[in-house]
Amino acid sequence: MESFTANIRNRNTRRAYARAASEFAAWCEHSGLRELRDIEPVHVAAYVEALQARLAAPSTKLQLAAIRMLFDWLVVGQVLAVNPASPVRGPKHSVRKGKKAVLTAEEARRLLDSIDSSSIVGLRDRALIALMVYAFARVGAATKMRVEDVYVQGRRTWVRLHENGGKRHEIPCHHNLAGYLQTYIERAALEGDDKRYLFCTANWHTGLLSTEPMTQSDAYRMIRRRASGAGILTKIGNHSFRATGITEYLRNGGKLEVAQQMANHESARTTYDRRDDQVSLDEIERIVIYKRLITMGYQEGIDGARLA
Repeated sequence: MESFTANIRNRNTRRAYARAASEFAAWCEHSGLRELRDIEPVHVAAYVEALQARLAAPSTKLQLAAIRMLFDWLVVGQVLAVNPASPVRGPKHSVRKGKKAVLTAEEARRLLDSIDSSSIVGLRDRALIALMVYAFARVGAATKMRVEDVYVQGRRTWVRLHENGGKRHEIPCHHNLAGYLQTYIERAALEGDDKRYLFCTANWHTGLLSTEPMTQSDAYRMIRRRASGAGILTKIGNHSFRATGITEYLRNGGKLEVAQQMANHESARTTYDRRDDQVSLDEIERIVIYKRLITMGYQEGIDGARLA
């Protein structure tokens, strides 16, 4: 427990690594390895091979990283002399394009307009989705926001996002986002309660907001429900809106380096850019098969053969 709580600050990473270590321990016990000193690189390699049969490469690499970190801690604590997971290589994984589904500008607009703005919950959901689209906000940073993280500076509404590693990212709001946020804050009577979470769960019986912040799972269920209500068939998730906003910004003449700064990415290589999807689709549509002409030519060939 100490190795995870002392080394990992992110709660989601800690949970994933702890689960990975538990699964590896269960596999060792099932394989007859009941002492830490009995575990050798060949055993870790065999476990990785077994993982690849049921998990994708990124998930397998995460499991191996968790095992390595745990054994590193045991070596530092002089429980073990060497780390048996160090020489084991994980599966190769190269990604040229992300798997995150991206909405078109029309679909994003239809989704926002379909949300009922007569209820507090509807205003909350619209503001959260708009924040991820217009401010390129990660869902984890959005759900951690408090009321004071929406503020006015120089006659412009700004938002403050709390990213992983304690980083603060401040960005001015698009005028649509500013309107959605201000309407939500006013209607939900959140003004003056600066330390309250901005996006809280709701009681479905009363329609009133609680004081508990939404989780990423809450946001995902809300997004799926809203997408279904808007008739959107694309299987979107929490990060789809961030990718949608960045792609539309670049498609409308935005600069990649500015998108990187707005998205708070360390490298431009990690900035979601799905403009090539539309380019590829346009090129695919150039493949035109004239079925009627081919059929006529085929029939003419048959008639000519009969005459011969």
